[in-house]
Amino acid sequence: MSEPSPSPKRPGRLLRLGAALVVMLAVAGYLVVQYVTGASGAHCKVVAGDGRGGTYDFTPEQAVNAAAISAVGTARGLPERAVTIALATAMQESALRNLDHGDRDSLGLFQQRPSQGWGTEQQIMDPVYSATEFYEHLEKVDGYTELPLTVAAQRVQRSGFPTAYAKHEPDAQLLADAFTGRAAATLTCGGRPDATESPAPGQTSATGPDAVRSALVRDFGQLERTGAEVGTPGTPAAGPSGVTAEAVGRTVTVPVTDGGTDPTPAGERGWRVAHWAVANATALGIERVSYAGREWTAGSSEKPWRTTDGDTADAVRITTVR
Repeated sequence: MSEPSPSPKRPGRLLRLGAALVVMLAVAGYLVVQYVTGASGAHCKVVAGDGRGGTYDFTPEQAVNAAAISAVGTARGLPERAVTIALATAMQESALRNLDHGDRDSLGLFQQRPSQGWGTEQQIMDPVYSATEFYEHLEKVDGYTELPLTVAAQRVQRSGFPTAYAKHEPDAQLLADAFTGRAAATLTCGGRPDATESPAPGQTSATGPDAVRSALVRDFGQLERTGAEVGTPGTPAAGPSGVTAEAVGRTVTVPVTDGGTDPTPAGERGWRVAHWAVANATALGIERVSYAGREWTAGSSEKPWRTTDGDTADAVRITTVR
């Protein structure tokens, strides 16, 4: 008696199952991207200043955090290499997002642990504090500017994945070029500065010229204040490298020609502030930034800074929505 024939194969059903799996994976991938990059459609982009075509796309939330990390480094007088190392580290540890969770008790941009002496939970969730802690530890690494980036970062972080930082170096270098002022007019951000969004952890909910001046002081470090307390309309507030930031109407003017003890050329100091302002546009309600004959306008992330007439390199002018 012959063996019964095996059940006929059903390729159609397998194809349908395969197609459904592909769709599910695509949807899952889309949701992950939306979660990581934000679903608002607003985004920022930095391009290489040397014309080689390198670009890095990120969200306004990530831009604010990258700007804070960079401002802390430049205010400490650290070299661009230190800023690049810090940015690459935060890219790996948190994707430049101020996370309120992580492995065990890790928190924040650098996933620092309160139990390991990095500070309290509240302190670590402050981007300026966490960046300061990172730089203080980095400065204790002998010859860190000459070390491979991943080695320097690992000596601070003691990560379980010691080589993971290296892959972020090209993007971190693009950001460092912009935020240290070495590259001019390379950072743009889209979106609407008057959009209603809940502030990310560690970011302010205040907008307007007084908020801009206070944020300059917050990010660029321990700066002397002139006039009345920051936030009082019509009085100067300390700006990067000891210069003042004065608000008249909706425009905050940050002089950059006198760097005090900062030996950085005025042009670089100017682009530090200008790029910082663009990165903070959505968070602080900034509508326009102009410096050295170039102007950025909110909502123009796909367009380069346009050339303007009559704007000198003596100061950065930041105009808010209201």
